Amino acid sequence: MGPTGAGKSTVLRAIYRDISITDGTLLINGEDVGKIRRRHVPRFRRKIGMVFQDYRLIPDRTVFENIALPLHIEGVSKKHIKDKVYDIGEKVGLKKRINNYPSQLSGGEKQRVSIARALVKEPLVILADEPTGNLDPNVSDEILDLLEIATESGAAVLMSTHNFPLVQPRRKRFIELNEGRLVTQ
Repeated sequence: MGPTGAGKSTVLRAIYRDISITDGTLLINGEDVGKIRRRHVPRFRRKIGMVFQDYRLIPDRTVFENIALPLHIEGVSKKHIKDKVYDIGEKVGLKKRINNYPSQLSGGEKQRVSIARALVKEPLVILADEPTGNLDPNVSDEILDLLEIATESGAAVLMSTHNFPLVQPRRKRFIELNEGRLVTQ
């Protein structure tokens, strides 16, 4: 956590291998992220679910299709995809919206789709970049509840936020950045 420009998104992008790590060591499940060769990055990313502040939904695909995308990429069978997508859609409260398009959804619903897409592949780590940044306080709490559900299945959740009052009552581990430097841990 930290103010805008503190380096929170940069850390998440480095973990996701969206940018290169130039100094130090970052281990995910015992693997040094900085030493992963470019051609192996897609394999590494299969272990990570990414939740973007701007949702990154495909506008001409339904909620079902957006959630199913990572499973299609991994070559999962259509029946297994259908079962998993409907299951996760229900868990995140999108059962009635599964055939809608992103343009028909509220901001909170779009973020639920983004979270469902991250959860559907049962990742080891979920990176959430300001997932509540554009949402009202009630919807923000619901989004945090969904991310906590992911931890119950064994995933680690790393979330960036500038909104300490929102996350502080949850009593999780916090790391504060400011101008790219670790301030508190």
